[in-house]
Amino acid sequence: MTPEPATVRPRLRVTSPVTAPEWALQERALMDRLEDAAREFVARYTRDDGTLIWREEWPGMDGSDDPYEAFMYLALFYSVGGSDKIYDLARKLWDSITWQWTQYGQIDREFDRYYDWMHHGEANLFHYFFGFCRPDSVVERQRARRFAGMYDGSDPIAENYDPELHLIRAPQSGSAGPRFVVTAEDLSTHRGVLDDYPAPFEDMTTSPYELGRCNWSDDDVFAEVIALMNERTTRGDVPLNLNATGQFTHAYLYSGEAGLKTWVLEYLATWQARADANSGILPDNVGLSGIVGEYNDGKWWGGHYGWRWPHGWLTIIEPTLNACLNAYLLTGGSEEAVRLVRQQMDTHFALGREEDGVWMVPHKHLDRGWADFRPASPFHAIHLWARTLDDADRARVERAPRTSDWAEVLVPRRPFATKHFNVNTLAWFEYMQGRNPGYPERLLAANHELIDQQLRRLRSEEGDPRNWDRVTHIDGYTDTVSMQTDGYAIHAWQEFCPVYFESLVQLMWGAPMHISHGGLQHGTVRYYDAEGRRPGLPAGVAALVRAITADSVTLELVNTDPEATRTIVVQAGTFREHRFTTATTVGSDGVTEAPADVDGEWLEVELAPASGATLHLGLQRYANDPSYETPWSRRDDWDPIIRPRRV
Repeated sequence: MTPEPATVRPRLRVTSPVTAPEWALQERALMDRLEDAAREFVARYTRDDGTLIWREEWPGMDGSDDPYEAFMYLALFYSVGGSDKIYDLARKLWDSITWQWTQYGQIDREFDRYYDWMHHGEANLFHYFFGFCRPDSVVERQRARRFAGMYDGSDPIAENYDPELHLIRAPQSGSAGPRFVVTAEDLSTHRGVLDDYPAPFEDMTTSPYELGRCNWSDDDVFAEVIALMNERTTRGDVPLNLNATGQFTHAYLYSGEAGLKTWVLEYLATWQARADANSGILPDNVGLSGIVGEYNDGKWWGGHYGWRWPHGWLTIIEPTLNACLNAYLLTGGSEEAVRLVRQQMDTHFALGREEDGVWMVPHKHLDRGWADFRPASPFHAIHLWARTLDDADRARVERAPRTSDWAEVLVPRRPFATKHFNVNTLAWFEYMQGRNPGYPERLLAANHELIDQQLRRLRSEEGDPRNWDRVTHIDGYTDTVSMQTDGYAIHAWQEFCPVYFESLVQLMWGAPMHISHGGLQHGTVRYYDAEGRRPGLPAGVAALVRAITADSVTLELVNTDPEATRTIVVQAGTFREHRFTTATTVGSDGVTEAPADVDGEWLEVELAPASGATLHLGLQRYANDPSYETPWSRRDDWDPIIRPRRV
């Protein structure tokens, strides 16, 4: 491919000298530490051939999502500036995990044989992050299209989709098709984990719902759970399947194939119609004939991972939000695309009640009605606002009660306390509202502290994978984990992973970290190394998004290198979906340059040694068809994917 000449892109030159601010030094130090920590992490838990040092067999349908989750940030780190070695490790680990869990029996044709779309969504994040890395890859593009084909009716083995009813045919599905009947072996690794969860059904005879816990480890209880699941919750569509829109959006970002976008919009519209017909509330179970409550005595609640499931509201709102943001991206910011998530947020909030001055909302619906009232959370509304920047969506955030200090920077201490170091969304929102001074420095310090903690755990006796057959705790927290309990053991790598960097995504890209159950990583901007013609910041360069509005982004760039000039390409949107209109440069000396016209999705900035500036960039949001294209890598130049033999 012949790279596009740099002169075609608007180019700014920054020469104003600057003493690197604390946030910039912390950011670059964090990048260096992550580079070293990633290599140590891989060396600790994998063999030379890339396979994970673990058990010789693993039963049940659970599991492959967890090693993918543990190592997925290798790919995302490369896209923010990690080395080529990090990319090579990411590529090797994805292949090795896929091979190893194929041998265990969970994966076939590189995709889980069957599982729900909470876990598919988690596993797919690793796969999605490769889109930011080298989008011309034939392997990645073909894999994305093939996975989407498992859910559009074109795969003769994976008959997961009814194209006439726009219905995914089962809560558990995958490369082997819908799993209409689950077995004791399928669920064997769930037993210890779910012992302390409420019963999944209210009329169980072996474990009354009123007990508040359901002992899956008891054989009689386990047998009744399986029987009732196969009777009521293993056939038909559920809201969690909305996460499948991520796979189609990911494939579209590679190819621009119109049918992929159409699938997302039609499937979302089908769920919108179901909610509209149910007083605005999303039903959680739809039979194979398209009837709500078909296998559940007509009840709109009680489906797999639905309103009665232990997760309740979480597994309703997250896939809805993910799907709506996917559609919003694909439609250029259409209001209709986010109608369903706004409807669910507003309907759910209106079901609340005030208790001791705090607005409490229900997280479950049981046969007796709404239950499990908790303080309304602003978390998902922040993700919505970060994409729309609509005042009404900001109001959806602000109406949540402030039961804690939203500006506080958190570090997860307890094992299993959080997934993926995604805990400071509220504090980021406060920073974007101008109410959290010093946030970049405090957030970066917290990320450094987290790496210290994770490396200590990784290097400990319990961090040695060859000790996991006898480890009973992590880091002294004896009440949080038993490494002999199957369902917990599969999460081990996540608990020792040091490659977490919520701070870099928030501060560099101007967005919250992705929704951990299958959400794409949206952002206001991202970057390329112009000299290396690769994603990520060049060596020595630090970036900070200081403000975002509906038509602008304020960005600070600093070259911490005292000797070398660096050139960076700033992209409007992580999927080049936006367009810069103008660029105004304010030097470290306070001198403001005349605004320059940009009118494009890329802006090239040359940074002299030890220089820095603030850029005020005019922005036309969702002005471009989104894609994984880069300044030097266009769809029209990519080799075609390989078409399989038709027999």
